[in-house]
Amino acid sequence: MGEAQSALFPNYARYPFTFVKGDGSRLWDEHGKEYLDLMCGLAVTNLGHAPKQVTERLKEQVDTLWHTSNLFHIPNQEKLAQLLVDNSCADAVFFCNSGAEANEAAIKLARRYYNKVLGQPQRYEIITFDMSFHGRTLATLTATGQDKVKEGFAPLPEGFVYAPYNDADALEKLIGDRTCAIMLELVQGEGGVNPADPAFVKRVAELCKQHGLLLILDEIQTGMGRTGKLFAYEHYGIEPDLFTLAKGLGSGMPIGALLGKAKLREAFTAGSHGSTFGGNYLSTAAGIATVETMLAEKLPERAAELGGYIMSELKTKLADNPLVGQIRGLGLLIGIGLTVPSAELIAEIHAQGVLVVPAGPNVIRLAPSLLISKDDLDRGLETICSVLAKKAAAAV
Repeated sequence: MGEAQSALFPNYARYPFTFVKGDGSRLWDEHGKEYLDLMCGLAVTNLGHAPKQVTERLKEQVDTLWHTSNLFHIPNQEKLAQLLVDNSCADAVFFCNSGAEANEAAIKLARRYYNKVLGQPQRYEIITFDMSFHGRTLATLTATGQDKVKEGFAPLPEGFVYAPYNDADALEKLIGDRTCAIMLELVQGEGGVNPADPAFVKRVAELCKQHGLLLILDEIQTGMGRTGKLFAYEHYGIEPDLFTLAKGLGSGMPIGALLGKAKLREAFTAGSHGSTFGGNYLSTAAGIATVETMLAEKLPERAAELGGYIMSELKTKLADNPLVGQIRGLGLLIGIGLTVPSAELIAEIHAQGVLVVPAGPNVIRLAPSLLISKDDLDRGLETICSVLAKKAAAAV
């Protein structure tokens, strides 16, 4: 008889590890091998694994109440929403379960605002950008500017237009009578860790004001302190009409959020949108503890400092490595651009006990915990640079 087939659909290409324990910036597999985690579950465990503050809040909530549904008031939800509003440019929050759901909600709200509030149903198109990534629902994968995520899912919803990233002139030419919003990542994570140029972002904001468009920022990966600010838009001196969060908001508990300006409240009237599990007692308990910890311990500022250190170290140590192109990023979201495919190099880095992740076929992405120690960072960087050096030497 052949090997037993998994009961799971084979839609993930998994690395050959099974982790059984996590603590801070370390993970242990089922054989007891220790790994230094520089990927944080794809920029999710921003406070490290099993952070004490979040664990304690979750244990308390688990013993009290898990779920009632959004037919009732949920005090945790109100508290987390107020924390987010008090520390951002937003006035209102909608909670869901993931980044894709948050972006889906942003798309729905933008269209409904023009349709129901402004009485302009003909304005429904949203401009997104080449190499963007916004999720896996039908609407969000269509919004994504990468063909590979759309393969086999036709017919796709209409209403999305794609512009070159960091090209304001090309963007302006695509704005038309049907345009209602521009949707932008300030750092394209899955697209290769590509930061937006400040002049480009300023021009995008100006175009939105000039043409009466909503500016939607996808901060699923860049939000929650990751880039050196609580939210990445703070680097650019702009205020979005809508922005989305997930990943780092719950320290590993599934939660997403759509945040928006007060003028958009009347577009999401009772019954217009919802989520059974969104903003439940457990996920919002984790969110409250996460945000409170980030603010109390000034973790965005720490991410800025450590990110600058990593960039400096990598640029110095990899300056003469022919396999390395551009090193780029913002805060603790950093990409090492390569002149060769990254898969084999990432596998070797993993074998040396350090976890990193790709961002496209030729980029090694680093997204460590905002609480990682400098000693751990130095160990991880030394491993990465050593693997790249050996590969370069072997190629000569």
